[in-house]
Amino acid sequence: MAHKMHAFEDRAALAAALADRVSAELHAAIASRGSASLAVSGGSTPKQFFEVLSTRPTAWDRVVVTLVDERFVGPDNARSNHLLVKTHLLQNAAAKAGFVPLYHPVESAEEAAALATAEIATFGKPFDVTILGMGNDGHTASFFPGGNHLTEALDRSAPRRVMTMEAEGAGETRLTLSFSALCDSRLLVLHIEGAEKKAVLDKALSGTDEAEMPVRAVLERSKTAPDIYWAP
Repeated sequence: MAHKMHAFEDRAALAAALADRVSAELHAAIASRGSASLAVSGGSTPKQFFEVLSTRPTAWDRVVVTLVDERFVGPDNARSNHLLVKTHLLQNAAAKAGFVPLYHPVESAEEAAALATAEIATFGKPFDVTILGMGNDGHTASFFPGGNHLTEALDRSAPRRVMTMEAEGAGETRLTLSFSALCDSRLLVLHIEGAEKKAVLDKALSGTDEAEMPVRAVLERSKTAPDIYWAP
């Protein structure tokens, strides 16, 4: 799978360039179809990008935002991606965007996944923009090495859905969009920062075992060639 590498001299330059790219893609989607969808990841890496993107003069009231993955914790939990997105993205101009969470206050992660699957099904297909991150273990979304549902999650022919995932490196039980829901996004971005993440990426690109490094599925089997955005 071909991919395009975008390298920047620093993280501020990356955040600005990626915000411009995403804003342009959302604008094009709205002009073409009347609305746009954006799926984003959590963690510390996207905070600066989120803050810059939130100021871009997009027709945010026509944009719906969701999460690539989430921990099965409440939206006010400090570890929730919901709180991260609410704090850093859904502000300024982007405060007008719609937001569809993956977490629901039900008894089990499986119930929450079923509810989130039904809500995600109302989105236009494919997502207009998906922003992925990557962990030092080679996971992306909640596709963790050793994950209890990893094989099913990486099955590109499976239904588009939200799944649960448990793994030693995951901490809490996770909710994650399936690979089939992500792989055909009109713009698919892998956003990484730092020398350590670049070394992980290089390792992923040099091998083929998706069970060892699930990010390889995105790099090699996505229907849309991913764009990689990196800064030291």
